[in-house]
Amino acid sequence: MKTFKLLFVAIVLFMGATSFTYAQSKIAHINTSELVQAMPAMKQAQSQLEKLQKTYDTELRAMAKELDAKRTQYGAEAESKTDEENRKRVEEVQGMQNNITAYQQQALQDLQKKERDILQPILDNAKAAIQKVARAKGYQYVIDSTEGSGLLLAEGYDLLADVKKELGI
Repeated sequence: MKTFKLLFVAIVLFMGATSFTYAQSKIAHINTSELVQAMPAMKQAQSQLEKLQKTYDTELRAMAKELDAKRTQYGAEAESKTDEENRKRVEEVQGMQNNITAYQQQALQDLQKKERDILQPILDNAKAAIQKVARAKGYQYVIDSTEGSGLLLAEGYDLLADVKKELGI
């Protein structure tokens, strides 16, 4: 009986201490996607990426147009050429197709790398501002409330306005 009372008191004290610790934690949330989209640097980054993408698209269209012209020309002249010349022309067209495919893949890789290089400093800046504001307001945890992030309820304090103010947005 004495052991039971001692165990009961120990459990009550443990639960009280644990709940006191949890009660002291302050939690806020922020929609980081909305924050990043509102940053002026993000608009500039998107503009740079769109410009680069248009450059690649223009080059790919020119290559495709040249390929179509060769196909049309070679198709029209096929009957007047020897089998050897037609075989070489087919190989040339296949080579051009391969070059277009390789260029397309390289362009995609370059765009992805450029996107990472441009966006990383913006994301780092947003993260630093979130941390600064959260610490200043005494929050131990900040949860990302971006749609699809797994957060089901976001009724706590929203840091978005404070972080925008910190960034001058």
